[in-house]
Amino acid sequence: MDWEDVLSKSKVSQFLMVGFALFQLTSCGVQEIPQRENEVDASSSEVTNQYKRRADLIPNLVNTVKGYASHEKETLEGVTQARARATAITIDPSKATPDQIASYQKAQGQLSQALGRLMVVTEKYPDLKADSNFRDLQSQIEGTENRITVARNRLIASIRDFNNSVTVFPSSLTNRILFQKTKKTQWDVSELEKQTNEKPPAVKF
Repeated sequence: MDWEDVLSKSKVSQFLMVGFALFQLTSCGVQEIPQRENEVDASSSEVTNQYKRRADLIPNLVNTVKGYASHEKETLEGVTQARARATAITIDPSKATPDQIASYQKAQGQLSQALGRLMVVTEKYPDLKADSNFRDLQSQIEGTENRITVARNRLIASIRDFNNSVTVFPSSLTNRILFQKTKKTQWDVSELEKQTNEKPPAVKF
């Protein structure tokens, strides 16, 4: 028996085993990382779309309220100004910096609070509450607020999953070799929005 041949074959076998093990490790995340990033992009779009939908409903709501409570000037102007600030800031949450996300969330939180104050004011006007257009708009806005919360939670989860994929072994090894992706800034809920979410304006008919 040629021991040199045996040792040579043994080394080849070990090399193949190591190569197979590395292949198995690096294959972890080949599909997962791009899929996770796609989920973040989709979730980001849903969040911004729902915020836009809310902003689009506000002018009609303000005009309807104004028809019954025009002297509630301060509250109406507060909503209009908060909407202007919120729509002036446009970001892609999946690519934004922490400061950009904080500014965006602050503006959206201020708009949520302004809407909450407007809903409180409308309680003083039975004729307004009986208006079918107002009731429809109020219902749409409340539904949109709920969809914003759901979409935002999905975005938080998708960013968390993506960040785990690019930083936790073994998929992080694949990322280092093939993708070189970096962690995305995590989304959070601003204090203003937390306060609004904890006590959302009630829809009463």
